[in-house]
Amino acid sequence: MPGDVRVCVVGGACSTPVSVVRPKLRNVNTTTSIWTQPIAVFDLETTGIDVTTSRIVSAHVGILDARGEVIRNHDWLADPGVEIPEQATAVHGITTERARAEGQPAALVVAEIISALRELLTANVPVVIYNAPYDLSLLHHEALRYGYTPLENPSPIVDPLVIDKAVDRFRKGKRTLEASAEFYGVSLLDAHDAASDAIAAGHVAQALIRAHADKLEGLSAAELHAKQVEWCAEQAASFQEYMRRSKNPNFVASGEWPVR
Repeated sequence: MPGDVRVCVVGGACSTPVSVVRPKLRNVNTTTSIWTQPIAVFDLETTGIDVTTSRIVSAHVGILDARGEVIRNHDWLADPGVEIPEQATAVHGITTERARAEGQPAALVVAEIISALRELLTANVPVVIYNAPYDLSLLHHEALRYGYTPLENPSPIVDPLVIDKAVDRFRKGKRTLEASAEFYGVSLLDAHDAASDAIAAGHVAQALIRAHADKLEGLSAAELHAKQVEWCAEQAASFQEYMRRSKNPNFVASGEWPVR
């Protein structure tokens, strides 16, 4: 089937074929609003918060239609090759023992995720990632770790965290996925499960357009991606100014998006 991905590691096993994108999703119209077309969703659960050293434990890539229904999905469980810290297990529930017993080799998982995302982005399918710099930067370093070509300038990406801060700048309270899902009336049944988080992020993105149609509805995927680059830089500059004024005169906040 077109879109199938099979990855082999020298001296090791081959993965089973993975197909996330059907041929019908190719050549998505990039000049019309993304909100009337399918969107992809992506999330990682990992061993930690440092994107340069943490490893992937589980992942989800899926596709939602304009109504938010799941029409395509794939899940991965990886053996990261290192111990999963207790703090990480407390978040996502995956132990080192389970990952070793049930997970695929990390190199295979990383390659399949990259291939799935690259195919989606090549087809101009917007990929929704909540706090995209974390997931995409970690995936970038995982690619380098295993000798793969990372995603170069991935686009179009949709980051509900950046968008929400831009269109509702002065709302008080947390902006975590759980908080945003609750605010926008989105169901999140199993927080910190890769599939649940990815799908909830997609639903939050779709809820944003309903709540802020005056600011978002007419934007194409390319236009929204460019806006988020600007918004993230502005948000980082504002946060840096606040931190330097109130807490640490040397504080630096990165405004790079979607990869740092």
